[in-house]
Amino acid sequence: MVPDERYMQRCLDLAILGAGTVSPNPMVGAVILHEGFIIGEGYTSPYGGSHAEVNAVQDAYSRWGEAEAKQRFRTATMYVSLEPCAHYGKTPPCADMLAELQFECVVIGCLDPFAKVNGQGLERLKQAGITTRVGVLEEQCRAINKRFFTRTLQQRPYVILKWAQTADGFFSPEEAAQRWISNRASKQLVHKWRSEEDAILVGTATAMIDDPALTTRLWTGKNPKRILIDKDLRVPADAKIFNEEAETIVFNAHDTDWQKNRKLIALENFDLYLPQQLMYQLYLMDVSSVLIEGGAKTLQSFIDAGMWDEARVFVSPNRQGQGKPAPNLTAAVDAIQKVGDDFLQTYFRKSEA
Repeated sequence: MVPDERYMQRCLDLAILGAGTVSPNPMVGAVILHEGFIIGEGYTSPYGGSHAEVNAVQDAYSRWGEAEAKQRFRTATMYVSLEPCAHYGKTPPCADMLAELQFECVVIGCLDPFAKVNGQGLERLKQAGITTRVGVLEEQCRAINKRFFTRTLQQRPYVILKWAQTADGFFSPEEAAQRWISNRASKQLVHKWRSEEDAILVGTATAMIDDPALTTRLWTGKNPKRILIDKDLRVPADAKIFNEEAETIVFNAHDTDWQKNRKLIALENFDLYLPQQLMYQLYLMDVSSVLIEGGAKTLQSFIDAGMWDEARVFVSPNRQGQGKPAPNLTAAVDAIQKVGDDFLQTYFRKSEA
C-alpha cells in the first residue's frame, strides 16, 4: 500500500466512526501529515457540528498549540475522504479554511456530487496555490457514503431490504401469527443496523400482527424514524409503533395531521407507484436511508419497483414445510456469512447502466 492509500485508509477508518450520527451529511475522515507524522486527525461531528477537516485542524491545535500547528500546516498534507465543501451550510466552507491556512497539499478520496460543491471545493484549493491529488481509494470513499451519494444523485434514500426465511423458503405461517425464524444473534444484529439508518419501514399487517416497537433496545444507539404504510389507518393508537421512543410517520390515503410523535401524511393516488412516492417524500424530509422490515407483500412491492439497493436475508436452518413464501428476489448473492446457526445472504442491486 503506497503512502497516499495508507493515509486515505486512515481517513476511512475515522469516517465510519460517524455512522448513525451525521446524516444527512456524509461520513468523512481527515488526516494531517507533516514530515511523515500525523499531527492531527478528525471525522465529521454529529449533524450540525464541525466537519472532518475542522476537527483535524482543531486536533492539531490541541496537540501543538495554534501557532506551532499553523506553521506546520504550510508544509503539511491534508488527506480527506471527500472533497472539502465550498458553500455555507451549517458551517463555513472547509475549502476556504484550508486555503487560508495555506496547506501545501490536499489529497482527496473522491469528489462531492452535491451541486453546491462538485468540483468547486477542489477549484478553490487550486486557486489558492495548493497542490491537489484526487481519486485515492476513490471506490472505497464512494462506497462508505453510498447513502449520501444515492440521496444526492437519485433524489431518494438508500433502500435496504431485510427479512428472514426458513431453509425451505418460507417467510411466515399461513395464518396471521408471529413466529420468529432467525436466532437471537441475528435479531441483535438487526438492532445494530437500525441504529445506523435514518428510518425503518413496515406495513399495516406487520404493525398489527407483530406489534413491533422498531427500536434499538438490543443495541446502544439512536432509534430510527419509524415509517408505517397504513392506507386506511387501521393500526390502533396504542400499538408499540406509536410509543414515545421515536417519531412515527404514517403514510395513508385519508388524513394529514400531527399528533405528538405521530405524523400522518395523506398521499393522493395512494396505490399508484407507492414505493416511488414514499421514497421521494422521505427524500424531501432529509432521510438518507431506509431499512425495510415489512411483510412479504411490502418487500415484494419494492423489489418489483426496482426501488432497492441492498438486501440482507437471514436463512434459518429450520424447515417449515408450508406457509407464506419469502419474497422473490432474482439476484445473485454477493456475500454469505454465518450469524450463529443462521446464514446471512447479502445482495446488491446492480446498476441498470
